Amino acid sequence: MDDISVLICDDSALMRNLISRIVDGADGMKVVGKAMNGQFLIEKIPLLQPDVIILDIEMPVMNGIEFLRYRKEHNIDIPVIILSSIAEKGAAVTMDCLELGASDFITKPNGSVSADINSVADRLIELISSYGGRYARRRGRSVMPSDYFERIEKERAVAQKLKIAMGAEKANEFLAAERERREKENAVKPHSRFDFSFDSQAAKEPAVITPLRESGRIEAIAIGISTGGPNALREVFKKIDPNLRQPILVVQHMPAGFTKEFANSLDKICPLTVQEASDGLPVSEGNVYIAPGNFHILVESGGFGKKYIRLSQEPQRNGHRPSADVLFESMAKVYQNKCLGVIMTGMGKDGAQELAEMRRQGAWTLGQDEKSSIVYGMPKVAHELGGVQRQVSLENMADEISKLAKEHA
Repeated sequence: MDDISVLICDDSALMRNLISRIVDGADGMKVVGKAMNGQFLIEKIPLLQPDVIILDIEMPVMNGIEFLRYRKEHNIDIPVIILSSIAEKGAAVTMDCLELGASDFITKPNGSVSADINSVADRLIELISSYGGRYARRRGRSVMPSDYFERIEKERAVAQKLKIAMGAEKANEFLAAERERREKENAVKPHSRFDFSFDSQAAKEPAVITPLRESGRIEAIAIGISTGGPNALREVFKKIDPNLRQPILVVQHMPAGFTKEFANSLDKICPLTVQEASDGLPVSEGNVYIAPGNFHILVESGGFGKKYIRLSQEPQRNGHRPSADVLFESMAKVYQNKCLGVIMTGMGKDGAQELAEMRRQGAWTLGQDEKSSIVYGMPKVAHELGGVQRQVSLENMADEISKLAKEHA
């Protein structure tokens, strides 16, 4: 089994070392090189041929933006994850990076970097395994499975449950025995390195949902999306039908402070009006509403058949706020069979349960297919629960949404 190879570019030696420690401490990935600016990065790429690049924005000689322009001009397709201390202060700069082809971003921790770097470690490993793993597999290399990070999270959850049920000492003994058993298996079957006995990963036959009512006209569209979402949504909204009249509400898992600039960046390429949602805003035709970071978004009925956006800071659902499940739940209640639900690339299961409920109410539903998903997590679970009528590639998603919206207007 090959490791995902990571090349780090940051002008801070401390940050390069801290990131290296995180990467090299994770199974299935390793740092193959470091660079202190974009110029050194360019020189190292052909020698090291990394699967993913971790890129700072603010650097001397050649900064992150300048490197991304070079990458675009020279058709370098290695995925880039932005890691920068100015990203949170300069959300617009981060969106410029996405427009130039960066895959995703993560903010450096606040305060003492050395003390707080672990606060972003899990997210960094998730992005490396998602983007770097996908690129490595496209190159024909055998690396960790695409659901590796989710499987690690499940193993942690199982370990926690065992400690509650058995007590910490007995649970630790059991887990140690499991690790020893897997290590012995690995000696015989090296490719079982990422196998976990706690949870079967076999594909499930989708459940069958019998809708309570026949699908009706489409009055509104809801999209739930996570890892891989920024560029996937750019692909969808630049190709969406300019004559589409139904409002579209979007939950993209993204930190607070970035969603307004993200909406602005989409508005530049989308023929419809894209804006960050605000509480009490009327749901108007031909508009796209992006859920603000750290707020759930819901739809609420008002007088004379009008619909309004409501924002909430109720607890996280499925580990997220905004949560696609919260949006889809409100769509099922308010629109029932008169809406379209779409679930796209993302890790975990957010949105899956309530997309199935939308389908039960008679709504139209679509899910992104495995081949085009950066992470086939959310759409996979939704499909298994019977919530997806049709699986669609990213390339065809805008056309499929537009077609359904037009046929059932």
